[in-house]
Amino acid sequence: MSERDRSAEVTTTVQPRTMSWAGRLAILAFIAGAVGVIWVTNLLLTERYTTLTRNRAEVRQALYVGNLLSELQRNAIVPTLLSRDPVLVGALNSNDFQQTSQHLITYVDEIGAAGITLLDETGRVVAATDRALLGANNRQSPNFVDALRSNDTIFKATPRENGAYEFSYSRRIDVSGALAGVIMVQVDLAKFERSWAGISDAVIVVNSEGQIILSTEPRWRSKTETDALAARDAPTAIERAFQLTTDWKVNPDDTYIGGEAVMRLESRIPFRGWRMTSFTTYASVRERVNGFLAIEIMGFAILLSGAFYLTSRRAVFRAGLFQRESAELRQLNAALQREIVERKRAEKSLEVAEQTLAQSSKLAVLGEMSAAVSHELNQPLAAMKTYLAGARLLIKRKRSEEALASFGRIDDLIERMGAITKQLKSYARKGSDALQPIDLRDCVASALSMMEPQFKQGSVEITRTLPQEPVIVDGDRVRLEQVLVNLLRNAFDACKTAGEPQIEILVTGDAEGDTQASVTVRDNGTGIEDLDTLFEPFYTTKAPGDGVGLGLAISSGIVAELGGRLTARNRPTGGAAFEMVLPLSEEGRVEAAE
Repeated sequence: MSERDRSAEVTTTVQPRTMSWAGRLAILAFIAGAVGVIWVTNLLLTERYTTLTRNRAEVRQALYVGNLLSELQRNAIVPTLLSRDPVLVGALNSNDFQQTSQHLITYVDEIGAAGITLLDETGRVVAATDRALLGANNRQSPNFVDALRSNDTIFKATPRENGAYEFSYSRRIDVSGALAGVIMVQVDLAKFERSWAGISDAVIVVNSEGQIILSTEPRWRSKTETDALAARDAPTAIERAFQLTTDWKVNPDDTYIGGEAVMRLESRIPFRGWRMTSFTTYASVRERVNGFLAIEIMGFAILLSGAFYLTSRRAVFRAGLFQRESAELRQLNAALQREIVERKRAEKSLEVAEQTLAQSSKLAVLGEMSAAVSHELNQPLAAMKTYLAGARLLIKRKRSEEALASFGRIDDLIERMGAITKQLKSYARKGSDALQPIDLRDCVASALSMMEPQFKQGSVEITRTLPQEPVIVDGDRVRLEQVLVNLLRNAFDACKTAGEPQIEILVTGDAEGDTQASVTVRDNGTGIEDLDTLFEPFYTTKAPGDGVGLGLAISSGIVAELGGRLTARNRPTGGAAFEMVLPLSEEGRVEAAE
């Protein structure tokens, strides 16, 4: 028998073995295990990311409730104050209302109300911020009737023809025990609807009767929640926010809008039985879960491919002993398989790295914003506490005018807190807000006014040196005041232990030929031990609970964004000096040259 015939005989007698039943059962068990792991992973990740989304939505809703309640409480005291205003009382006594409307307009600018109306004892409008209302008869108005029946301030939410509500406070004005008129203050709550419209959540506020009085969707007003959700007959901003949401549900408290599952959250507003409800989309949750599941499925697919590869290699090896012609093909197939596995592994590593980097960046920004808000709000809160204590003492001494001044400062601080949170948000995402010409002298005066209660309490001697001419720079006033308050607060804390605490503040930059302006804050404290790490985040020399070490880091970042620099040094005579240098604006240079 020839060698060729012997080879043919061997080829015909040896056949590749098919996969055994044990191997098939192993593969089925592997697939079942992979499906189980993916199912459990989906449940765990869905619950985790849903909880995270719900927590963030709850924080936003708590902020909305606080802002709404603050606006209502702030306007609630206005009628009481206006009922005692000597100008309004004198006008009602003399029936001379020529300057009364202008007087009310000045109040609107100060308190931020939507409008103020003054009615005489017959219900006739004698003064109003909206002059078109002058002369109108509101004798049958619920606000006027209820105010006459009560000695307290009356709140009313009156529906309009377009479905929106008008919110107002009213109070009767008595002169010598007799009715002289009624003052009505309209509260501007529509601004909250406008601010809510810029987010992806749907937000509604219902009264004690279950009717929607505020909503991001105008068509929902004056309806119940059930009727509003059923009245979705055309695409709106809410449906556009849900266009990426899949039809899935993980929580029994969820609801459906336009056929899409959303998260429903409800909070009680401690004001006349009001409640706030928000609807949050699940789009971000599903995207995160699907991304992780895709990576997991890819991993199982690679493992399964490896198992099949090993099985096929074993069969090919057995057949290769008798089939020399297919050896090169098997080697080429093995090389291609290895290259595919390596490329898939590299793609998986790159995708995991990108997702990890994006998540770390998001968490870092969230931590920076949370810590900054906590630090920056401590200063106005401390000032508000001081003003409240002073106002309480003034009221006990029946010095109401001075107490009203304290309340005015508290109102300014509340507005400042809102501005700080807005600016901190812009700082956290490196915003590009437009810059405006600002006089540094005004910023210094505002910062000293804010720190005045602490300086008085600590018996700190303040020495200020300000030029007579304006010092104009391009910047944002709130953020510059934020830097100055940080520097003044640090100087105040540093010189507490001095026998005679002193703080000096010097402004320069009005001389002819100057291209830069500077503000220097000096103290007579103990100085700075480590100047190299002074402006690093979370570096602080204060006791635990007195600071988190973010003030100077944030201040340095603000000054750098405005094109300047913030430096610190120790004084030879003792204490520290901080200097903020900013470029003069074109307007400031022209004025300095003149």
